[in-house]
Formats: sequence, C-alpha cells, structure tokens
Amino acid sequence: MADTTPIDPTQAHCLTSVRVRDLPLLADIGINPDEIGRRQPLVITVELKLSSGRVDGIENTVDYRRIAQAAEDLASVHIPLIETFAYRLGEQLLSFRGVVEAKISIDKPFALTRGLAGVEICLSR
Repeated sequence: MADTTPIDPTQAHCLTSVRVRDLPLLADIGINPDEIGRRQPLVITVELKLSSGRVDGIENTVDYRRIAQAAEDLASVHIPLIETFAYRLGEQLLSFRGVVEAKISIDKPFALTRGLAGVEICLSR
C-alpha cells in the first residue's frame, strides 16, 4: 500500500536533471590524416543537474535547444579528440545559469570496424 502522507514542502528536496539524448552531429573531429578536414558522425548525450529544485518556469531551467546549439557550434570547430570535445562542451554548459553538474557522453560510431567507441565525462562545481 502506497504512503499517502502529504509532503511537507519545507522538508522536501528536489534535484532536477535536464537531458538531451542521442543527438546526432557531424563534427570536424579526429587525429588521423584521413579524418582531418572531414566531418564525422558523433552521437551526444548530455545530462545537466540544476541547482534549482522545483521548476515552475523557463527561468528555472535550461532550454534543450541551448544544449543542442552549444554542441552544434562546437562541432563546427576542429577538435582532435572526443575527450576534448566532451570537456569543452561540459565547460560551456556549466556556465549556464543554475547548472551545477554536466555529464557528457559521446559515441563515435565509425571509429572502430566492430563495436562502438566513446567517452563520458562529468564536470561539476
């Protein structure tokens, strides 16, 4: 049987996460001669933890489109490693108002003949 006791708002703690999952991008990325100057597919997942608990308006959260745009803007600049791409994206997202943690996962679908290569980083303040 479920507990139906009302939540005391002064005792409640809420942690809000905002996610963008499986965002496909073509990025200027790579260190091998055959990769440089050629856009390659990446698949990006971002999860942001916000300092504000309850979200009642857009001013208390991060617009998903801003997350996607930050990743797209970064994809237009040559970055040798996906680790560096993830770190730079995380730094940028941490600068958004209210963001206290940024978890970035990047997969590079064609880096290996078999399998899926990728990285995940987590930055917090």
